[in-house]
Amino acid sequence: MGADLYGQIEQCYEMADAINKAGIAVSEQLKLREIVRYEFLKYLLFLSENEDGFGPLEMKFIKNYLDFSVNEKDIKRLKVSENIFPQTFLREIPVGVKYFILGDAGGRMILDKYRNQKAATLCETYAQLGRAFISCNDVVTDSEINLLTDYLALLDKALKEYGLYTKKVSMIPIMPGKAQQSTEKKEDVDELIARLNSLTGLRAVKEDVNSMINMIKVQKLREEKGLKPMDINRHLVFSGNPGTGKTTVARMLAGIYSGLGILSKGHLVEVDRGGLVGGFVGQTATKTQSVIDSALGGVLFIDEAYTLNVGKGDNDFGQEAVDTLLKGMEDNRDNLIVIVAGYPNLMAEFLESNPGLKSRFSNFIYFEDYTPGELITILESMLKAQDYSLTDGAKEYATTFFEERCEHKDNSFANARDVRNFMEKAVAAQASRIVKKRDITVEQLSLIEKEDLENIKL
Repeated sequence: MGADLYGQIEQCYEMADAINKAGIAVSEQLKLREIVRYEFLKYLLFLSENEDGFGPLEMKFIKNYLDFSVNEKDIKRLKVSENIFPQTFLREIPVGVKYFILGDAGGRMILDKYRNQKAATLCETYAQLGRAFISCNDVVTDSEINLLTDYLALLDKALKEYGLYTKKVSMIPIMPGKAQQSTEKKEDVDELIARLNSLTGLRAVKEDVNSMINMIKVQKLREEKGLKPMDINRHLVFSGNPGTGKTTVARMLAGIYSGLGILSKGHLVEVDRGGLVGGFVGQTATKTQSVIDSALGGVLFIDEAYTLNVGKGDNDFGQEAVDTLLKGMEDNRDNLIVIVAGYPNLMAEFLESNPGLKSRFSNFIYFEDYTPGELITILESMLKAQDYSLTDGAKEYATTFFEERCEHKDNSFANARDVRNFMEKAVAAQASRIVKKRDITVEQLSLIEKEDLENIKL
């Protein structure tokens, strides 16, 4: 099978034309090529997390690969008219797949160069197309992964039922690089490093990350000058409490490593246990491998990774996910970086539980909690980004609030997430205060007063 997605799709159209020509259950008026193309579109709509349809990058992807120009109105209408919802869409295999199965099984296609491989090739194209599509925004969510995994399982089952499934045709293919590259301009390495270093707080994190970057730069220089570069373990453990910037730094690292030539794409795939572990025997390995494939060329970020180590009973498949992950890391050591993240003590237990894990993760970066002053700086930055600001009285109140919050930390303390929650409640309180006023000024719309903060609880 060709690695190029454009070529893979065109190959499917070519096979559709051949099935049409052979007269296999398709009339001359009904072109199987167009059926397949239209079903590809419905499939991508199914995979989209956006209830209303597609974002700009997804729209561009659809235009580039399927030559469909769709708008928001078209998408909403199509989703309803074609009943494109998980509970219904996962019940039926595509009509095109059925015709391709007939093309393989019917014995009516003479000198067929795709003999017994048409349906499998089409299903593999679904896998490649779906993987490329959910990655076109550079961030892949658990929900998208689950939808894709469930749909590929449906196609996989159909192939097996008709005796057309082969191990040669993997339902978890490697993604074509072109499809996972964002159409937006990427920041260069220096810009990303500058943004990293401008983050509030995280002094030790910045030092550790800059040290790693410098190490990579020097090893590349050594290689350019004919010296043997050192083999560096690039997989990382991020430990720290929630809201300390672990995901943000991981996303920046993905871009930096891509700019340095360490990774081919530089996207981030973020998952937790739910994105890796299935509910029955055999599903977890498939699900985890699917996630690994989606992350190739970028960074796989596994949040709360220690949850893979819970539940040692027969009905828990966390270990299966870990085993698949370790193999994937070894097989793709030159084009995949894995970052596992979570609470410090639990991450230590997780790594100690498996010698393979401990040997592959030798780089540890600890994310300290933010200080009250840093939390206020983050609050002001968040507000400024939304054209809000604090009055002097409001800033004083917020400072006292976060000083007390930091002094009396409990399990609910979530650093920058607390700040975001605080900001959202402040904005809601301000709205309730001014909404009934007449002739509201820009200043009134922009200022957060002390009274807007006094009843906030986190």
